[in-house]
Amino acid sequence: MKMRHVRALAVFGIALVALTGARGSGGGGCDSHSSSGSSSSSGGSGSHHDNDDNGTSGGSVSGGSGSANEALRDITIDTCAYDAATKNLTARITVKNDGVLDYDYDVTLKFKGTSATTATATTTDIAVAAGASKSVDVTTPYAGTGDGSEYTKCEVTRASRS
Repeated sequence: MKMRHVRALAVFGIALVALTGARGSGGGGCDSHSSSGSSSSSGGSGSHHDNDDNGTSGGSVSGGSGSANEALRDITIDTCAYDAATKNLTARITVKNDGVLDYDYDVTLKFKGTSATTATATTTDIAVAAGASKSVDVTTPYAGTGDGSEYTKCEVTRASRS
């Protein structure tokens, strides 16, 4: 191969890596139209499990690789729905600490609607011992006047552990 071909291939390779973000795994998510009872998010950074009570369930955990996202990988969204009794948007999450140290987790969750509608909830100081898991409810008041059916999925947008 001539040197100009090698250079052209190198430039193409660098441009491809720059345009795709050089990620080991892509972000992703899933919505309530999943055909199975559970599935993992396409990002590989966490998972969720659909709970088809009201058709308003589903969720994802976003994030990529690296130590900054280790907390994201420890979180699973179990349910995501509108709670008519409390008039809150509620998600049940499970935090699993596979490490050798105890951690306190802070989690921010976004409830996503069928249009541009979103709502955000944050929970802090979820203490999880090493090798254990803990399930908690994350809620935010429902600002709408309907039945909450416009909210179809949940996504963890930020998580940290200390």
